[in-house]
Amino acid sequence: MKRKNNCVKINGWFIIIIVFLFVVISVRILYIAVSPTVHGVDLKQMAINKKAASKKIKANRGTIYDSLGEVLAQDVSSYTLIAYLSESRTSDITRPRHVIDKVGTARKLSEVLDISEEYLLERLSLEGLYQVEFGSSAKGLTELKKQEIEALELPGIDFIPTTKRDYPYGDFASYIIGYARTNENDEMNGEMGIEIKYNDKLKGKDGTVYYEKDAYGYPIANTPQEIHPATEGFDIHLTIDSNIQMYLENAILEINKSNPDWATFTILDAKTGAVVGSSSSPSFNPNVLKITNYNNPLTSFEYEPGSTMKIFSYMAAMEEGYYDEEETYKSGSILVDKYSISDWNRIGWGDITYDTGFTYSSNVAAVKLAQRVGKDRLTEFYKDLGFASKTGIELPGEYSGKLSLVADSELASASYGQGLTTTPIQNLKAMTALTNNGTVLKPYIISKIVDPNTNEVVYEGKREELKKVAKKETIEKLIELMDETVNGEDSRRTGAAYQTDATTLIGKTGTSNYIENGRYVGGGNKNIRSFLGAFPKEDPEYIIYVSAKDFNNTTRVLSSIVKSVVESIAKYKNLDLRDNDTDISKIVTLSNYLNKDIEKVKKALIDKNLTPIVIGNGNKVINQFPKDDTSVISTSKVFLVTNSSDQVMPDIIGWKSSEVKTLANLMNIPYNITGFGNVLSSSIEVGEEITKESYLEIILDERSV
Repeated sequence: MKRKNNCVKINGWFIIIIVFLFVVISVRILYIAVSPTVHGVDLKQMAINKKAASKKIKANRGTIYDSLGEVLAQDVSSYTLIAYLSESRTSDITRPRHVIDKVGTARKLSEVLDISEEYLLERLSLEGLYQVEFGSSAKGLTELKKQEIEALELPGIDFIPTTKRDYPYGDFASYIIGYARTNENDEMNGEMGIEIKYNDKLKGKDGTVYYEKDAYGYPIANTPQEIHPATEGFDIHLTIDSNIQMYLENAILEINKSNPDWATFTILDAKTGAVVGSSSSPSFNPNVLKITNYNNPLTSFEYEPGSTMKIFSYMAAMEEGYYDEEETYKSGSILVDKYSISDWNRIGWGDITYDTGFTYSSNVAAVKLAQRVGKDRLTEFYKDLGFASKTGIELPGEYSGKLSLVADSELASASYGQGLTTTPIQNLKAMTALTNNGTVLKPYIISKIVDPNTNEVVYEGKREELKKVAKKETIEKLIELMDETVNGEDSRRTGAAYQTDATTLIGKTGTSNYIENGRYVGGGNKNIRSFLGAFPKEDPEYIIYVSAKDFNNTTRVLSSIVKSVVESIAKYKNLDLRDNDTDISKIVTLSNYLNKDIEKVKKALIDKNLTPIVIGNGNKVINQFPKDDTSVISTSKVFLVTNSSDQVMPDIIGWKSSEVKTLANLMNIPYNITGFGNVLSSSIEVGEEITKESYLEIILDERSV
């Protein structure tokens, strides 16, 4: 029997193919091993990239300060509230790491957040989600709020650390400072005021750290890291004085009680052109951003200024040699281009001098003088003062106003501030000619910009002379006329209501009409009232300008608010001329108490015979008023805000109204004050807790005046 041959015969071509493939693969492997690239791809770099990772190092945005070194805008740590819903997070039920009691969690969170219990429960009840957030109201939480929530010890509740822009003073020079916020790309950018004007300098440059990661994306221990540090944003120091700014904020609150359509109030350093305070209505809190108007009234409100322009039309007439203080004219009305232009009282005051015409705010006097000067020269003179062009102040969105004197009637109306438009900052700029012997100064609001990475001052604001427009004799004569308008003995002078014994305030009132729907609006309080002045007369330190549209009250009310500001500044800067029994030994200069222990600060103030008013029950001082380096009289109140949101009402019976306003602003309580004098009664009792719903009604005792 034959045996089968089990051997397999292999075709020769098969062997050749196998050998060929082996050779090809071997050559390919050798090529890859020795070649730096394959098909243009660097395999070594590709391998490194698969392990490489990077992380952004956020740059701190620059801080904005006032002239006293107080922080007006800064980056602070904040938190976004989240809740873990997935049971997969919990491995030990005795130590849950997700939300267990949804109803109870919603109830407790609603008690500390401005969010309804129903909405919180709705979010916590969503199915199939690992975690949830709770909208904008649960973002940007402060450290104090985070600690308050943590104290509730709610399972599954956590926080994502973030950074937000914080404005410690809230609604305080907000149009000047502006605001910045983080966009969807996690970039913080300015959107208004200084924040947007100097966004590129404030924002800094983010850094990067490069590292090697494992399969899960975590850094591999003991591997090298390449760090490119962040470059911090520049710090900006404003010329704003927070003490003066507080006086203006209080003044605007008082003006608001007369329901104006808008109002502005600005103080300029008369010697340098620096803006030391500026407040307006409407306004906004940059931490909340409920903004009704995005234009800064200081630079972007254009309107016909009214009789304050007589300062400058008179100035032009004097400079051109057309003014004789003893010359008389017939007041009442004048015909120009078939239009009858009247004095404000329609019938005038008979034959009076041009000096008296200024004091009485006679339109006819201004028109007659302007006709002598002529359209071309008056246009040129107004432009030399800065009208019809931007001032160049370091703020965004500045308007230039309008000036066109073609017809004789346009020349006439421009002489008393109608038919042309100006901005508040232009009026202040023009007024610098009165306080600098005829030389116009450029207004500015930035004291300096500092690079915190090198401590180098990269920009410095300073006095800048623009043009000499008037002789010394002209300026002296105008100051005399403005003094007579406010402080003279003539009972018909238009600025009498602005006279104060604290210092010699000089100035000129203004009342102008405005256009709506192509026509001038008239009747009642449908106008724009203003006052442009300086003090003290003997050597002006400050220029003051206030204007309000549709101020539904008397001139005496507006003037009393202005006088209160002037008197406060006079006292603050030791310009008060009134005789009193205060000697130098009773003047105390305040120190900086920020971040100091409250009990130690209280003792230090009491030792200096000052009265500390503590706001909140915290242990550290986070704000004070007045600020450091401020001189106050012994027994004065010093307000200390602590690092606690729990606040109760102190005993304010007998306080001055200005002290109540300061307290209310620092505690963020809306208020209304009735009467004059010292506090007689308060709607919030001593020791009562202050809440978001709190509203303070104050009645003053006129018998205490």
